Amino acid sequence: MRAPRCLWVCLLLSALTACATLQRPVLPIEAAMPPGADSPLDRAIEPLEARHRGESAFRLLIEGPEAFVTRMQSARKAARSLDVQSYIWHADLTGKFLAHELVAAADRGVKVRLVLDDMDARAKNAGFAAMAAHPNIQVRMFNPFASRRGMLGLIAEGVTEFGRINRRMHNKSWIADNRIAIVGGRNVGDEYFGASDEMNFVDLDFVMIGAVVRDASRSFDRYWNSPSAYPMESLDPDGVSEAALAKLRALLDSHAGQAGDSRYAAALRADDAVQRLVAGDRPMEWSARYAFVVDDPLKVTMDDRDAQRTRVGAALLEEVEAMQTGLTVISPYFVPGENTTDTFVAAVSSGKRVRVLTNSLAANDVAAVHGGYSRYRKPLLAGGVQLWELKPLGGTAVKSSLVGSSGASLHTKAMTFDNRTVFVGSFNLDPRSTWLNCEQGVLVDSDVLATQVETIFATQTSGQRAWRVMLENGDLNWSDGRETFDSDPLASPGRHFRAWLTRLLHLDAQL
Repeated sequence: MRAPRCLWVCLLLSALTACATLQRPVLPIEAAMPPGADSPLDRAIEPLEARHRGESAFRLLIEGPEAFVTRMQSARKAARSLDVQSYIWHADLTGKFLAHELVAAADRGVKVRLVLDDMDARAKNAGFAAMAAHPNIQVRMFNPFASRRGMLGLIAEGVTEFGRINRRMHNKSWIADNRIAIVGGRNVGDEYFGASDEMNFVDLDFVMIGAVVRDASRSFDRYWNSPSAYPMESLDPDGVSEAALAKLRALLDSHAGQAGDSRYAAALRADDAVQRLVAGDRPMEWSARYAFVVDDPLKVTMDDRDAQRTRVGAALLEEVEAMQTGLTVISPYFVPGENTTDTFVAAVSSGKRVRVLTNSLAANDVAAVHGGYSRYRKPLLAGGVQLWELKPLGGTAVKSSLVGSSGASLHTKAMTFDNRTVFVGSFNLDPRSTWLNCEQGVLVDSDVLATQVETIFATQTSGQRAWRVMLENGDLNWSDGRETFDSDPLASPGRHFRAWLTRLLHLDAQL
């Protein structure tokens, strides 16, 4: 009797993954190095902290070059530790610059810890394994694939362990000497720092000093020590070698030399961003009312019914329920679902203002997300929620596919509550951020910071940059004050089809 075709497929997938299994060694619990007194960052920042006991300072990193230079300069000034966490790390201009700086810091004796989500990092396995060969650099992959190379192994593992692989670590942190930290929406790559020749993101980070930095370090430690964080030595022992490190050094040194005339190298030479921060040339806002909110790293193994999975989402819901006047949301991937839609509409019915900016279909790099979001537009608008969709940068649609593409126009994840409390982080208002991915962010009470985020919102929702979406006689229309459209502007028939298909398939839970 001939075996069913699906059985043969299962046997083949099992064979492809049989030789690749995850085995995490028993590891000692590690903690971030405490602040000291002797490093350049200590000498610059400790006096500021002493004058602001019980407070922490925050600055919005709005422009990509400043976000890049602040990371680079903090790494150059570090003397004890660099703890870095990221969802994506591209091997491009800025990604190689930052990798070069981590190796240079390690050469000075700085202890570098790097924890990356493996969905993106697996493709750069050789480079990260080489970094792990440095005696002062440790690299761990979060929720990794057992297979380290090859498309067949990747596909097979994705199919046979989809429930695990589908849950990712979306957090982003950059912490130097436990004195200065950067958290927010930016991954490591040219499009996040405005350095891409094709498409760049509108993005946002917080750079922070004060006690909140220790909160960020404690969060980092939880992920570093998580059972889901595997050291490169256990994933690819052959790749962690002195020869591989020497090859990586040569590549990064060559890149630094060849890119020495780039505008980002010039910005780095001209702009001591950290010194300008501590000197007050770039204002920071001090606040005693803040919270570093982060999901439990065990979220990737929690049962679907476990309400503790969404700690960031729960913290934001508390703010929504407590607000008195209104909410402003910037979310590139916005799939509110029935519960959030009902919550927003109820807020409007009680006299509060709710405004949302997200990507248009033409600007969204993930058609599936737009397909999920589009089903909620009419209920939101009928309930009085104000809605804008960002135009694609350059006025033409970005490259798109069912699952993603090279870039999109909006990547900022931010909210303001009552024009007083600000949230900046990695969290999108969608089911994936709520229930599947690990996320983090910072809530701060500051009228100044709230006004800055509201200014960003006003700029990005102007007619030059966005369409206002409205509901008239039951039909949607889009207007920028000059033109009005009766369907998603600038979106091709193929893009419309992909969004329609994912909407038809009801894939919201995965978006």
